[in-house]
Amino acid sequence: MGGIKLKYSEQDLQEFKEIINNKIALAEKDLALLKAAYKNDADNGTNDTSSSFKSFDEGSEVMNKEKNVQLAIRQEKFIRDLNNALLRIENGTYGVCRVTGKLIQKERLKLVPHATLSIEAKRKQ
Repeated sequence: MGGIKLKYSEQDLQEFKEIINNKIALAEKDLALLKAAYKNDADNGTNDTSSSFKSFDEGSEVMNKEKNVQLAIRQEKFIRDLNNALLRIENGTYGVCRVTGKLIQKERLKLVPHATLSIEAKRKQ
């Protein structure tokens, strides 16, 4: 039975599942920190040290808050993509390029476990 392998083995999928679950755990921790950061920006604790410092600092505080919100949104999307990858493992479509139908390289999936495109397909985009 030569030809192209169309699915990863159970052992491979188990390995990918572990990688994904670890990344989800880290991403959720980061997300919690980001959310805490932009919720706490308002009552920072150092705000009452100096009134002149406070007014100077408010502009950068707003920018930091916006940056944290952007990072949080990106983190939420990342977590959603990883959860979708877990669903693909469950339904047997994980690691298959949605354009070429070929298996995505294992090295690529280890780095980007939520990838749905092979390098080949990505380059053609």
